[in-house]
Amino acid sequence: MPSTVFSNHVKTLGLLPVSGQEMATLNGPDFKPYIKILYLPTGFRLRVDFSIYQTVQPTLFFISPNQYLEIEEAGVESGYFIFYNRDFYCIQIHDQEVACDGLLFNNFQNMPNVEVSDEENAYLGYLFNELIQEFRLDDNSLEEMVRTYLKQLLIRATRSWKSQHLAGPVTDQQSDLEFFRKFTRLVEAHYKSKHTVADYADLLCMAPKTITHKFNRLRLPQPNEVIKNRIILEAKRLLVHTALTAKEIVHELGYEDPAYFSRLFMIKTGESPSRFRANFLG
Repeated sequence: MPSTVFSNHVKTLGLLPVSGQEMATLNGPDFKPYIKILYLPTGFRLRVDFSIYQTVQPTLFFISPNQYLEIEEAGVESGYFIFYNRDFYCIQIHDQEVACDGLLFNNFQNMPNVEVSDEENAYLGYLFNELIQEFRLDDNSLEEMVRTYLKQLLIRATRSWKSQHLAGPVTDQQSDLEFFRKFTRLVEAHYKSKHTVADYADLLCMAPKTITHKFNRLRLPQPNEVIKNRIILEAKRLLVHTALTAKEIVHELGYEDPAYFSRLFMIKTGESPSRFRANFLG
């Protein structure tokens, strides 16, 4: 499949093949700033931040720009790698589930991967083929057609994600699910300065207990855990991918007491920050 990229000054979307030959390029720094969707057949292994995923059936992965991605092993069949920026596609103004801050992205509590059924796999084959044909045509409607296919992919993947990751009828949970998205977006925006459920309760104009009850109805971890997990994830990223000292990282994450943060890190990871860095990089 030829490399296919649409670029119009500020808007970019590309569709690339994924096989052993492209791994070094795809793992490089060129794609870090982009939102990424990977369709990987059986036999791929990839690392996203500090978790490793092995595909035992065709799977979609949704990667935000701030996440570390490395494809470690390719399967026999090639996959697809879509990358695009917010200028090309993001519906934040309408706050829809398929926006770039929707269920599939920045969902740090549950890595968004969607295992693809045989029926969905057939549809995805059709969709990727249509995308390739659009690039080959290079018509003046290319941008809108490609955006339409991308939206179809995100909508269908969101439906599959909800059916695979949420217990009970989705319709009964829609209100709480929307609240979960709102809460996690607030955490993503404020985790460096707001560290408690009470902080977010103030932003949401509700009691902390109400937040907890909503999370319980979705059988999700406690909201305090969501906040702390996001903070610890960022600490891990800074320890591994920067040369900042542990004290500088503590300050970067909005804490004044290094000893307190070190205890929190130890509770969440079982290691001190310095030991985590040494073990990961050693």
